[in-house]
Amino acid sequence: MARAQFSAETSGGGAFVRQPNRFTGRVTPRSTSPLGGGPDDQDRWPLESGRYRLIWCRACPWAHRALIVRNLLGLADAISLGTVDPIRDERGWRFTLDQDGFDPVLDIGFLSEAYLATDPDYTGRVTVPALIDTRTGRVVTNDYPQLTLDLSTEWRRLHAPDAPDLYPVELRPEMDVLMAEIHRDVNNGVYRCGFATSQQAYDEAYEALFARLDALSARLADQRYLMGDSITEADVRLFTTLVRFDVAYHGHFKCNRQKLTEMPVLWAYARDLFQTPGFGETVDFDHIKRHYYATHHEINPTGIVPLGPDLGGWTTPHGRG
Repeated sequence: MARAQFSAETSGGGAFVRQPNRFTGRVTPRSTSPLGGGPDDQDRWPLESGRYRLIWCRACPWAHRALIVRNLLGLADAISLGTVDPIRDERGWRFTLDQDGFDPVLDIGFLSEAYLATDPDYTGRVTVPALIDTRTGRVVTNDYPQLTLDLSTEWRRLHAPDAPDLYPVELRPEMDVLMAEIHRDVNNGVYRCGFATSQQAYDEAYEALFARLDALSARLADQRYLMGDSITEADVRLFTTLVRFDVAYHGHFKCNRQKLTEMPVLWAYARDLFQTPGFGETVDFDHIKRHYYATHHEINPTGIVPLGPDLGGWTTPHGRG
């Protein structure tokens, strides 16, 4: 098997720098273009049920949040789903889970084919999630933060009748600040720990990560969800990092002050979400472990995937009802 590549970029001080998202198209009910825009014509993708395909990897936290939001909003029939293998080779994300190694709708073997069909000069890292227009084979967006917000707002006409409001208008100012903090210190913070190439960069990321987790634990001590009594986008974003914490980030990324299971409030909160329809059934711990430990050879050169930890606790009572 070819060795997979991540190509983590770091600053001069050894801090991890995440690649910006290349494709930022948006599907909206106001768009009228019959074919949709390209990379330089980005806000012209019409809202049509069945037209777009969400490509995700079960291991990836950024892609995982898109799947959870799609499912919670009842968009499974409106947006089809393609799944890539958790192990990348030197060519990137592969459709080896599908028969003959090709996505049955897009008829491509690698997600990179859709990227290059959209921008033939693209040389960056191919990422998930990616929303693909099935008519043209082009990437609409790989802008994962905006994608899920658009699913809540721009796709409202196609929501299930009982879909939750994951991005309530009255809460958006506070939510936006909170989600930015979670992204900086937690979602991306674990990567800043794992891919740091200097002690100082690692130390700073580690301290910021656990300071934020402590603050979130205090926030959740007397309320069920981050914004109160209802699940919002903020909970989805935090969950996809927490559910990977003990199986990947604690050991693989050296985020080892405590395990999630040793942080009582966050552990109960994470179990509460895991046991909520739309969350736990989307988690694949095997794919998560195989991706992180067998893909990042600069961190784990042997490629050995750990057998632990014990996952039985995820279905135990959480006491937060």
